[in-house]
Amino acid sequence: MPARSALLAILLSSVSLSARAKDGGHDHDAAAHGAGVDHRGDHAMGFSHEKTAHHFGLTRAGGYISAESKDAKDTASRDAIVQHFHHIASAFQQGNFEMPMFIHGRVPPGVTEMKRLAAFIAYSVVETPAGGRVLVTATNPEALDAVHRFLRFQIEDHRTGDSLEVQPL
Repeated sequence: MPARSALLAILLSSVSLSARAKDGGHDHDAAAHGAGVDHRGDHAMGFSHEKTAHHFGLTRAGGYISAESKDAKDTASRDAIVQHFHHIASAFQQGNFEMPMFIHGRVPPGVTEMKRLAAFIAYSVVETPAGGRVLVTATNPEALDAVHRFLRFQIEDHRTGDSLEVQPL
């Protein structure tokens, strides 16, 4: 009987995979994951992804995380962005990456190395009229690589469309 149960489980799994393939299951899974990232991100960051523009960039020195309110009159989103970025810069400097792990549902690439190489990475906040930016600066090649992997993951998982290439900024 155990062999029959195992065979049944394999058949049901095959049918399920086949049905997912026919109905675009991969696209559905990606859409569901993206919606989860957006929902958890709105909750954790304290501002709406729909009311703000969130971007990431890779630079020769490290990179940046930016967010700005889409509406100049939306000071609540602007203030939430600034508060969030000060919190994130401080947490990251202390090796605390709980928030991105919560938002993305897993440990983002580069985090393990960024924690280990924290002495070679600095985070600073620059406020802008509509939000702000966290500047990430790495002074070690391995740390720089980890920062770039982390930011590329952010670009892809947040679906921002930002360049995955290092910019001269």
